[in-house]
Amino acid sequence: MKLLHAFFLGVVLAATAAATLSAASAPAPSASPKKPGTSKKEVLPFIEDDYPRALALARSRHVPIFVDAWATWCHTCRSMRAFVFTDEALRKRAGEFVWLAIDTEKPANAALTKRLQIDALPTFFVLDATGSAALRWVGGASLPQVEKFLSDGKRAVGGKARGVEETLARADHAYAAGDNTLAAKLYREAIDAAPAGWPRYGRSLESLLFALSATKDNAGCARAAQASWTRLAKTPSAANVAASGLSCALDMEPAAPDREKLLGQLRAETLEVVRSGRIDVAADDVSGAYQNLEDDRERAADAAGKMSLLREHAAFLEHRAEAAGTPQGRAVFDAHRMIAYLDLGEPERAIPMLELSEKEFPDDYNPPARLAFTYDAMKKYDDAAAASDRALAKAYGPRKLGILQKRADIEAHRGDAAASRRYLEEALSSAQALPEGQRSENAIAALRKKLEEPAKPKI
Repeated sequence: MKLLHAFFLGVVLAATAAATLSAASAPAPSASPKKPGTSKKEVLPFIEDDYPRALALARSRHVPIFVDAWATWCHTCRSMRAFVFTDEALRKRAGEFVWLAIDTEKPANAALTKRLQIDALPTFFVLDATGSAALRWVGGASLPQVEKFLSDGKRAVGGKARGVEETLARADHAYAAGDNTLAAKLYREAIDAAPAGWPRYGRSLESLLFALSATKDNAGCARAAQASWTRLAKTPSAANVAASGLSCALDMEPAAPDREKLLGQLRAETLEVVRSGRIDVAADDVSGAYQNLEDDRERAADAAGKMSLLREHAAFLEHRAEAAGTPQGRAVFDAHRMIAYLDLGEPERAIPMLELSEKEFPDDYNPPARLAFTYDAMKKYDDAAAASDRALAKAYGPRKLGILQKRADIEAHRGDAAASRRYLEEALSSAQALPEGQRSENAIAALRKKLEEPAKPKI
């Protein structure tokens, strides 16, 4: 669903990795990769992967810490870095926070990732000078949303709220601590008590939807999204609210009496957003909304409708990639473009863009990993194996596990069962070697189960 689409988990790398951010992989290489995803001169002084330094600075300057929890494979993370955190409008806020970016794939960040309970990417936090989380935002955000989040973060750290703002502060603290059940309850209380025109309505509603989805309250999520639509339809929250609501409605119990009505309303609202051409809604959010609409048509067994949406979606992504103006901005759209081309049955359309990205970002494992997936779909197994090897030479952290599993699939498709098993065994060994905070027992169990399965014949 859109609330979690930033993960981009199962499609590119491996189904086992899709279950959790902590999906296992091999340790990181000794050399840190160059940081991709910045399309312009940075305006915010981000400290990369050094929480102790950020905490010491926050204490000495008496300011909060802004945390960007990201990963190189996360297209929404890279969209934020390419289009939002480089905006000159944020320069004036640079001195208000200590800015920390943590690559959640690096083993050195595993303890912090675990403590902050990061279960979706990107996730942004405001921490006080003791390192306690005061505010959390999950997913992408527009520039106005980021600016409101920063202001709300300073207010949350101040701790002097009263009335509805005090209820919201309690909700924010529960949400930041990963207590989604309590957070959902308190966000509802704050929203119900809020006055008309309350400036924190959109952020509170989006947080409520994620909390409800995380606790599997799909009916509550869909109903809250629909109830808020009139108020948020003209705001930057529109795409996320409509698409998240649609995804939740799809996951409601089929017998729920209002499911079909909610599906119809949220489907129409999501279509309205994706076809509006609005510049205040992030392209990444629009793309995620297209994916939920495509999922809706697939579940309805409407193949023609899904194909029509896919063609529309692919054209949108191509236009936005061309308009990005920089290699970093263009590459933001690689992941969703590849998925759209694969679903259209035209994987060859992904090859030129991925080859260009591999050339422009030689230290990034994502382009060759996606090439491996694409060539495998085209049954060009030698090309797929070569691309996979290039990705494995650069990959690190939990994502490497998925690349190893795709390599095993490629060997199975080539008919080499022994080689396929060796890559699965390497993936299992890598999974078991991960530090706490990245190690996933579910992923380990899934790999063991896969190793117990009989070899499949060559396809």
